[in-house]
Amino acid sequence: MDDYRVKLEMFEGPLDLLLHLIHKNEVDIFDIPIAMITDQYLEHLDLMRFLDVDMAGDFLIMASTLIHIKSRMLLPGAGGDDDDEDPRMEITRPLLEYMLFREAAEELSARDMLERDVFSRKVPRYLQEHLRDYDQKLSVSLFELMKAFRRVIESASSQLHLTFEPEPWSIEDKAGYILARIEKAKEIFFHELFSKGTTTEMVITFLAILELVHQGRIRIFQPDQGGDIRIMRQEKGRAA
Repeated sequence: MDDYRVKLEMFEGPLDLLLHLIHKNEVDIFDIPIAMITDQYLEHLDLMRFLDVDMAGDFLIMASTLIHIKSRMLLPGAGGDDDDEDPRMEITRPLLEYMLFREAAEELSARDMLERDVFSRKVPRYLQEHLRDYDQKLSVSLFELMKAFRRVIESASSQLHLTFEPEPWSIEDKAGYILARIEKAKEIFFHELFSKGTTTEMVITFLAILELVHQGRIRIFQPDQGGDIRIMRQEKGRAA
């Protein structure tokens, strides 16, 4: 799957790189043939003997993001006010954050980490700062949290069925759902939030958890080393 490339007259590269280039304003969103990209990818899936659920989930997020960006840009007045945020940034931020943490997880898993917050010079400075921002608010290391999420995806992959339908959940909606669950149960296990749903929904759930940590609204902790990760509401006035 990693060898799959989207072929365009103006650009050729993986889907994540395409979105990265959109973020950098190096590709005009109005010139991207969304339908052609989708058709090429579905044709590629048909030729595969085994489906890569993780990669398919990535594609669903990327494809839906592109479509939403284009629709927002077509709205009257979009981007006309200098004080308004570019619609492309508003829509792509969750996806870019997910891509950032996926890159971080791959980077950290390939290294023998002797202690937290120790990075090789090969890790970009912006990535170090972003990771430390989250890591300082976690009672569990970001590396352990990413490993827990990876286990959730792997355990669910054999039971998931690929469906190319719009994902009904937004990150904001999922964050509200998580807070409601915690309010009722006081404390929940990390894996309980991923008991069912598509791969796309699981990614949205994980992003919602990270956003709530960033806002200081929940606390994530691991009572015993190697034990189940738990989540509870953050007490006011207490650092995470």
